[in-house]
Amino acid sequence: MAGPLSHIRVLDLSRIMAGPWAGQVLADLGADVVKVERPGAGDDTRGWGPPFLKDKAGRDTSDAGYFLSVNRGKRSIAVDLADAEGQGIVRALAARADIVLENFKAGALAKYGLGYEDLGAINPALIYCSITGFGQSGPRRDQAAYDFMIQGMSGLMSVTGEADGKPGAGPQKVGVPIVDIMTGMYAAIAVLAALARRQVSGQGEHVDIGMLDVGASFLANQAMNYLISGRAPRRAGNAHPNIQPQDVFATRDGHLVLAVGNDDQFARLCDVLERPDIARDERFRTNAGRVRNNAILTPLIAELLANRERDHWVRECARVGVPCGPINTVPEVFADEQIKHRGMLIEIAHPVAGAVPQVASPMRFKHAPLSHERPPPLLGEHTEEILRELGWPDAKAPAASAADGK
Repeated sequence: MAGPLSHIRVLDLSRIMAGPWAGQVLADLGADVVKVERPGAGDDTRGWGPPFLKDKAGRDTSDAGYFLSVNRGKRSIAVDLADAEGQGIVRALAARADIVLENFKAGALAKYGLGYEDLGAINPALIYCSITGFGQSGPRRDQAAYDFMIQGMSGLMSVTGEADGKPGAGPQKVGVPIVDIMTGMYAAIAVLAALARRQVSGQGEHVDIGMLDVGASFLANQAMNYLISGRAPRRAGNAHPNIQPQDVFATRDGHLVLAVGNDDQFARLCDVLERPDIARDERFRTNAGRVRNNAILTPLIAELLANRERDHWVRECARVGVPCGPINTVPEVFADEQIKHRGMLIEIAHPVAGAVPQVASPMRFKHAPLSHERPPPLLGEHTEEILRELGWPDAKAPAASAADGK
């Protein structure tokens, strides 16, 4: 594998989204990531469809798009953790690994002799990352959690959605599992930080990542708005709580996002709108004034934008350096010339489907370029290969794979 982590081995015991996302980030960076899955079933997300990947004959395989989105670049080994031999295989993998990722309930793997203390005794330099809903301590440590639940508990949904009193008002979740994704990103950052420290200390680490902690951490400006004012942030639809004008506006033939970031950009926007007087109005001259008087400003801008086509405003705003863009559908995203130029949509050869589409990593390295060559694995696809590497006796592949039709 190419990439800056081509010398690193990762043992991925995680399932669903947060842990696998961290594992995929590390795999994209070149690490050899071995994903341990249940024989005959695999990661739960393999069945989270439709849609399912189709084989060369157009039939559904057993792998859903959900699974395919978070397991690129990994090798799959089918191992039963409740079985003594399976536990032995995991210990052997941990003995040569740099990083372990797991998202079992707190203390669950210790029952199988696979907890941090157990594997750390075998490999003192091991970096062991535990990802749970609520962390390894506290009154909720034993409770299960999913992204949607944590989006609610973390306060994210209280600031997401249309404002009270408007049509469609009410809390809304983000359209992707953002807490899972951010948890995976924090996990990847944490294990890489532990790797950097290990180079100096030679010491392993136990990293504890809780999804609720993560959800609270990325409340960012909304959290600080509350902490310094004492006022709970409220849902405001698409309007930004601290910067204006930033909102969704209707044009003659569609909608656009306007994201003015400073006073100079606002003045240039007013020139584009052919209303330079608005920028000179004392109520709107500074951002603080625009925020305080947003109830007056937004309808005024909305009326002006409604008079012309979306592409006209996007083009004119780009000309003067004012951030403005269309609200793309997912198909439109991948048709965007910038996305195509950056190579964000790729295909990787697949043993059953022929090829599988993937959204490439956004990371770019000049001296250690990434290489997306390994597709999301079939269930247990690499069992024999990995067991042979371990020198394990009687290596054999599992009976079930993604080639089995649904």
